[in-house]
Amino acid sequence: MKSEFDNRVAVVTGASSGIGLAVVQRLLSYEATVVAMSRGRGGLAALKDVYGDRLHIVSGDVTVSSDLEKLAHCVSRIGPVDFLVPNAGVAVFEDSLASEGFERNWAINGAGALNTLSALRAQLARPASVVFVGTFLSALAFPGLAGYIASKTALTAHARTLAVEQAEAGVRVNVVSPGPTATPIWRSLGLDNATLSSVAETVNQRLLEGKFLEPEAVADVILFLLSERARGIYGQDVVVDGGYTLR
Repeated sequence: MKSEFDNRVAVVTGASSGIGLAVVQRLLSYEATVVAMSRGRGGLAALKDVYGDRLHIVSGDVTVSSDLEKLAHCVSRIGPVDFLVPNAGVAVFEDSLASEGFERNWAINGAGALNTLSALRAQLARPASVVFVGTFLSALAFPGLAGYIASKTALTAHARTLAVEQAEAGVRVNVVSPGPTATPIWRSLGLDNATLSSVAETVNQRLLEGKFLEPEAVADVILFLLSERARGIYGQDVVVDGGYTLR
């Protein structure tokens, strides 16, 4: 049975692990052709062995303009982009009054995502769908992650206006904001194992299933927003947080 992703082209950044990799896996399983950009191959290598020419891997960093040009060049040889998920992200843990971490967070989470869309704007199909990745923390406080939260919240606000601006061109723009998800980003915070375990235990107590979300749970919502089934949804921030914000 054919799916609406069959023979369509999708671009996913931050695609080698976590939510990005889960989105790539889902799209490939639905017969899409996927251009996956990441600084490392990670889990993409095994997928390439299975899906062959339907997966195109671009090594690059969304903060580097020449890498985004390389991504655009790859896409130009494949066809218009029907689905775009600028997922590349980082969480820099630091004193909330420090500026260095904020700049790094914004460079990847905010500017990196927006510049990805800008680099591919001329190659978007009509219609097309874009889903940015925000954070459930936009409505909360989490000590040490002020820069991360600010960058993701700014991206979400920017996406609302983009949704209005791009609608006339046939491009839908939305945001999915994941809650605590079992991805490598937690390990990148630089916390020691004891502190990380303590944080995880506290977080689990607020999750209705008592455990972190699997990346696939977030990926499924992203694919829904990308799809024609969500054709009436514009500029929304869909929170997928396992019930964390209910407590």
